[in-house]
Parts: sequence; C-alpha cells; structure tokens
Amino acid sequence: MSLLEISENVRLAREYALLGNYSSAVVCYQGVLEQIQKYMFSVRDSAVKQKWQQVWQEINEENKHVRDIMTTLESFQLETAPKQALKAVDPTVKCRCIILYRSSPCAVRRTPMPSRDGKGHGNRLSTGPRFQNRQSPRSTNGDRGKAQKGKDKKENASKQKEDKNKPEIPETEVKKFDRGGEDKDLIETLERDIISQNPNVKWDDIADLEDAKRLLKEAVVLPMWMPEFFKGIRRPWKGVLMVGPPGTGKTLLAKAVATECRTTFFNVSSSTLTSKYRGESEKLVRLLFEMARFYAPTTIFIDEIDSICSRRGTSEEHEASRRVKAELLVQMDGVGGTSENDPSKMVMVLAATNFPWDIDEALRRRLEKRIYIPLPSAKGRVELLKINLKELDLADDVDMDKIAEQMEGYSGADITNVCRDASLMAMRRRIEGLTPEEIRNISRDEMHMPTTMEDFQTALKKVSKSVSAADLEKYEKWIAEFGSC
Repeated sequence: MSLLEISENVRLAREYALLGNYSSAVVCYQGVLEQIQKYMFSVRDSAVKQKWQQVWQEINEENKHVRDIMTTLESFQLETAPKQALKAVDPTVKCRCIILYRSSPCAVRRTPMPSRDGKGHGNRLSTGPRFQNRQSPRSTNGDRGKAQKGKDKKENASKQKEDKNKPEIPETEVKKFDRGGEDKDLIETLERDIISQNPNVKWDDIADLEDAKRLLKEAVVLPMWMPEFFKGIRRPWKGVLMVGPPGTGKTLLAKAVATECRTTFFNVSSSTLTSKYRGESEKLVRLLFEMARFYAPTTIFIDEIDSICSRRGTSEEHEASRRVKAELLVQMDGVGGTSENDPSKMVMVLAATNFPWDIDEALRRRLEKRIYIPLPSAKGRVELLKINLKELDLADDVDMDKIAEQMEGYSGADITNVCRDASLMAMRRRIEGLTPEEIRNISRDEMHMPTTMEDFQTALKKVSKSVSAADLEKYEKWIAEFGSC
C-alpha cells in the first residue's frame, strides 16, 4: 500500500459525492477510513500518528456529511432524484471497496479499467473523459482496427513519458504480523479483535471517576509523551485491574482508552481465547501477546477477566482451563521486559471484573494497579444527568440537583435507564388512547414535547437501583485489603 493510493481513493470518493452517487461515495469513504486506521498501526512517531488521526477525523466528517445528505433525500422521497444515484451501488465500485475492507492489513485500490466491450459501467461517471475512448468496431478489411491500434500505441507511449516525468512517491509498507504461514486461522481470529474503528468515547463523556482517568492516562498516555522519563523504576504499569459493581463505567473507561490514547487496542473476551481443540486455547493466548508486542505500543483489554483466570486448585477447575491460566500468567510476566527500556514497545493489560475475590492470586500480583470504580458521587450523578440529557429538551421545573439527590445508590447504568424512561413519558401521554392510524399521522412538531420534573419522579418509581448495600460492603472490604490506587 502507498500513500498515493490513499489519496486516489479519497479523490474517487469525493468524485462520486460531487456527481450525486452517494451510496458509492459512502462505500469508498469507509474503505479509505479502514485503510488509514490500518496504516496508523505501522507508524511509530507519535506526532505523525496524531496528524494521521486528524486526517482520519476530517475524512470521517466528510463521510458523515454524505450520509446526512442521503438521509435527507430519502426522507423527502424526491421523485426527481435518479434511483441509481441514491440507492444502487455500482458493482465495480462495490467490488473494489469490499477489497479495501477485507484485505489485511490494508487493501490496494487498483485503477478501474474499462470493460471489454468498451462501454461505461452504467453510472454517472461513465460520461466523463475516462470512459469516452471507445473502440471502434472492426471493419471487414480490418483497416479501421489497425488504425485504432496504432493510435493506442502512440497514446500509451506519450503516457509513459508523462509518468517518467512525474516525481516518484515512495511507497510505505504496512507492518503485518506473520509467522510464515503457521497458525493463519488463529491469527485472523485475533486480528478481528483489534479495534480499528474509533469507539468515539472521550474522557469528558465519563462523569466523575477522576482517579481512574488519571491512572489510565499515567499508564498509557504519559509514557508515549515522555519516553525519557518513564524508564527503569519509573517504567509504565504493565497491568491495571478495574474493580467495581456492574454499571459503574469500567468498560466505558476502556473505550475511552481506545479513543484517546491512539495505541493498538485488543478487545478480548473469554470466547476469543477458548477453542474446542486441545492445546489451541493456550496457543491463542501466546499469539495474542506476540501480536501485542509486534504492534506495540498496545493495550489488551480483557473484560470479565474472572471468567478466564479464576482461582486455581478448586474442585470445579478443568485441566484445559488450568493450562490457559498458566499460559496467561507466563505471558504477562514476559510483557514487562518489553516496556522497561522503551515505552514505544509498551504492552499494557487492562482488565475489568465484578468479582475480584474470584481472581487467582498470581494474576492479582501481575495486575500491579488495582483501582476501585465506585458508584457515582452526588457531583458525579449531576454530571451524568447533564451528559445523558444534553440532547433532550427539559421543562423549566426540572431540578437536576434534586433528582441526583433522590438517586443516591444508583449506578451509572441505573441513572441512564432513569433518563431514558423519563424521556419517553411525554410520548406515552401523547399517544394514549389513539388508534394505530392516528399514531402514524402525528407530526414531528406534535411529538416534540419537553420532559418535566413529574416525568423524572415517575421514572424513579419504576427504575430501582441494581447494587445492594451488602455488595458494596464486599467490594470495599476487598479493595481495602488488596487495592493499589
């Protein structure tokens, strides 16, 4: 893959958008975004990677604008708009852009060639100059065909001279993990767990949890910004464990790390590392960490880690499960040496669990930082309400401080459920007693009604908190004994 090909694909997407072939433009835009994400895995310079991230954001904005245009046109159901421009995707473009998605690590877009019969491809681009040179039919004596061939040779010779005069753009090869043909299927399985798309969760989208955000920035971001400082005894943490009740934002913090830190991010679950074949699960664990070191700096996020590495030696433990745990522990010990002298080779394991007391003692030692993600405080509950309700029209009588006070003991997920239920109250009142036909004929303006304080009071009666006081006491006892903030 070369940088010239990324530029060519962007130009093609914009050309389709300008000509009104929005569906084809969207497919091409998505392929380009995937190309850039894959290309960024090979970039080592953080400043260059940040510039590429800005380019990705700009192209993503263009993609969103094109999608908005499509949505608007479809909502108005314009009969004058050609159906092919709105819905039909050119088969040639579709095929070419699918290649952009599926090839690994990045696809090469080949220059589109005219079909054998010299006709265009059936879309609006076929009227352009690229498709106007059609072959003339061969006459009975073949003279016209010979003249055409001579003309083609002259054109090709002139094109070759022009290409020689053009400055050469050096091609950049994208680094790809390869073990010489061994374990290809397993490697492809793990590559699917690399998050290349932006989860679009920023630190500001997470209310409260300042200690957790500070620690994650210190463990992932700062070593990339100050590599000379984070050496020796100051080396980055190789393992961070997030402990807390369900719905407090542990997985959301991991998504923020993937969005903000611009490192290669592996999102791993128990299903990724398990196989029905003997010995293959351990091999998956080893390949995961080999790939992480190859694509370093890397963050491996293991959600619900207690399901993979529970306490060893129990009567319910299976032999295969014990081997997977042993391999995971061995590989985590091997990760530390990669980041001790060079933070750019850093591999950090980020884990989350709701049952910290079930985790094996050896894994607990390797997860050097163990932080408690508590229920939101009074200030955090107000921030959560503002984040959840920022796109909602509220009545003048809504008092967020009073609502937050009534939701003491609610988790972040519980607060979101309350806001969601309250936002639907106005709609429920409006359609009450109406027939399906009357409901379908309601205009948007009629459904646009602000949410009142009474709606929140009704929602609070319906949505109860999901974490008990006994559970909180259990978490606090564990973190007091084993916590390491």
